[in-house]
Amino acid sequence: MIKKIKRAFGHIRDVIINPKRYFTKIVADGNMEEAMFKAFLYGLFGGLLVLGINLLTGATFTLGGIFSAVIITPVLAVGVLFVMGGLLMLVSEITGGERDWEIAIKGLGSVFFMYPVILALNSLAFNCTSMWIISLIVDIYALFLFYNIALYCMRGKRGSVLAVIAIIALFLITVYATDYRMGWFILKNNSAAFACL
Repeated sequence: MIKKIKRAFGHIRDVIINPKRYFTKIVADGNMEEAMFKAFLYGLFGGLLVLGINLLTGATFTLGGIFSAVIITPVLAVGVLFVMGGLLMLVSEITGGERDWEIAIKGLGSVFFMYPVILALNSLAFNCTSMWIISLIVDIYALFLFYNIALYCMRGKRGSVLAVIAIIALFLITVYATDYRMGWFILKNNSAAFACL
C-alpha cells in the first residue's frame, strides 16, 4: 500500500516538474481501465472534498449534496475524461499526432489528480474577484497540461500544437471578455458567479 502511495506521488511530481519525460513514456498496452478508475477515484475524492469545504463554510447537510459528491461528481469525471479524449483525438488528427484512443485516455487520466484540486479551488471562490483569479489560474494550467499531452503523449507537431492551443486560448479569452463568462463561472461556482452580476 505504501509503495502504491509513493508511486502515485512520484507520478504527480513527474507530471508537474517534468511533463515531457512523463508523457513520452505513455504507450498503448491494453490497460485503459486504470485511467477510467483514476478519473472515477479522483472524482469521488473531489466530490467529498467539495462537500467537506461546503460544510465547513456553513452549507447545510443534505441528501442531495451527498448524492452529488458520491455519485454524480465521480461519474461526471469519467464523462469529462471521454469528452476530453475526443477533443484530444481531434487535436491529434489536426497536428499529425498519434491516432490511438487508448493513449489519449491514458494521457488525460494521468492528470486527473488535478480534478479534485480544481473542484476545491472553484468551491473556495467567495466573491467575483476570487472567482476571476481562480478561474483564470485553473484554465491557464489546464491549457498547459493539454499542450503537454498533445505534444509529448500524442506526439503532435510542435508548431501545429501551438497553433491549436492558441486557438483554444483565443476562444477562452473571448468567453472571458463577453457575457458568456457568467455561464462559465456558474459551472464552476454558483454563489461566486452570481456575485459578478
